[in-house]
Amino acid sequence: MKKIKIYIFSLFVIIMINSCKKDFLNRPPLTGITTSNFYKSTSDLRLATAAIYAQPWFDWNNFPLLGIGDIMAGNMLQPYNSGLVQFTTFSITSDNTYLTQAWQGFYIIVAHCNVNIKAINTQLPDSVSAAGKNGALGELRFLRATAYYHLAMLWGAVPIIEDNDKLIANPLVPRNKLTDVYRFIINDLRFAAANLPKSDQAGRVTTWSAQGMLAKVYLTRAGLGQSGTRNQTDLDSAAYFAGNVCNTSGLALLPSYYNLFRTQYNDNSESLFAFQWAPGVGYGQGNDIQAQFAPSSSIVPGAGWGGAIGPTIDLANLYTKQDSIRRKATFMLTGDYYPELNAAGGGYTATGCNVKKHIVGTPADNNSPTMDRWSSIEHNTVLRLADVYLIYAEALMGNNSSTVNGQALQYFNAVRTRAGVDPVTILTPDILMKERRIELAFEGQYWFDLVRLSYYNPQAAIASINGQTREQFTYNPGTGVSTIVPSNLIITPATAATFTLPIPANDQTADPKLLQAPVAYY
Repeated sequence: MKKIKIYIFSLFVIIMINSCKKDFLNRPPLTGITTSNFYKSTSDLRLATAAIYAQPWFDWNNFPLLGIGDIMAGNMLQPYNSGLVQFTTFSITSDNTYLTQAWQGFYIIVAHCNVNIKAINTQLPDSVSAAGKNGALGELRFLRATAYYHLAMLWGAVPIIEDNDKLIANPLVPRNKLTDVYRFIINDLRFAAANLPKSDQAGRVTTWSAQGMLAKVYLTRAGLGQSGTRNQTDLDSAAYFAGNVCNTSGLALLPSYYNLFRTQYNDNSESLFAFQWAPGVGYGQGNDIQAQFAPSSSIVPGAGWGGAIGPTIDLANLYTKQDSIRRKATFMLTGDYYPELNAAGGGYTATGCNVKKHIVGTPADNNSPTMDRWSSIEHNTVLRLADVYLIYAEALMGNNSSTVNGQALQYFNAVRTRAGVDPVTILTPDILMKERRIELAFEGQYWFDLVRLSYYNPQAAIASINGQTREQFTYNPGTGVSTIVPSNLIITPATAATFTLPIPANDQTADPKLLQAPVAYY
């Protein structure tokens, strides 16, 4: 299928971007071309929704995705960048650059979605079919729900902004109760699941994308406000939606784990939602992960600044020798050879322990002449089928201390056998958590798993973090021995408060209501 066309520089998108870049309290205007003159046909709707799959996510994708999702989670370390060090040491201040960037980025996405939703509902002519209208609204509500899921998991109670006009008229808004935020997310995703198609252009979300996210949200909400056990109704809902994706979607895991992270396999059958980055678009518009995390300039266009960034010994020790496929696809060890990186120059041999996932190589390696340091063409996946398989297994296990449920084992083991690892005959919470950490490492997922655990078993989440060895290491390929390299960082022990990030300082100043107790939205 033809890939989604991302028209980042259309006048429509430029108006929205320029209007909402400063902070989440500023909203795009609802006048002119963005409303009364733009939405005339189904193709206009497709153009409007396509633009929100890429650039609006830059502020999250740039550094926070891995900085929060993996560095804060203990999978990765950068001992010199002060903003990232705060995530490692749990000394996060409200003026942390990446914290502010993530918060504002998610509200920019919400703003984009709100503008489009309101315009579609008020300006779309009757000549556009109901299916076309609701399909576009389904995409927008999926994207908005995904942004709010990140906000809820990182900051807890946050403001629900559904109408930009109301915010412009009254910019001082309170936070809303976390239970209401999750209700809002679920409402959006249920609409998306009911109105998105079963299949679409590669890269566009479908009903299976929405049902997979619903499963994740229900699994997360199941622990909210609980103690020790999770809400069974939410666990059942998580199992229902994940089961739909696993058993009725017709989708399958990509046979090769390694190929998941090569651009030739962008938007493969396993990808349920991925950012749709374009090449040659300049800084702030594209995917610059590999420039920031690649260990050498020889394997990326322009520059690679990630030589100081690498896996922690805590993560590396989880991989068995049998689990070499996932390990080599995720991080490099000294002596590893990657023939697809700088292929014209004979490939790349790693000189240290560094990031591999998201490092896709040069323009020639990817047959993309306009790709530059700021615009990798990797469509990095936010939600993939393997994640839903593991969600399904966890939801089926529920509050039990272990399970031998046939479907839980079937889908859990499908993830392992694809990686060349022996299947298991029983599942426990610890086995599931470890598998998720390995399978999804360097995809920004593990911190969210720890937060989800903290909802109903905070002591287990705290112990998991405080038991980590957050240090980098060297590797001797001749002896196979890893040696810790002390960073001398002072790490603050995790507490229950660790799992809620501070609201950015600028927004606290602009809106003092954010510091007040959250209020009901419904």
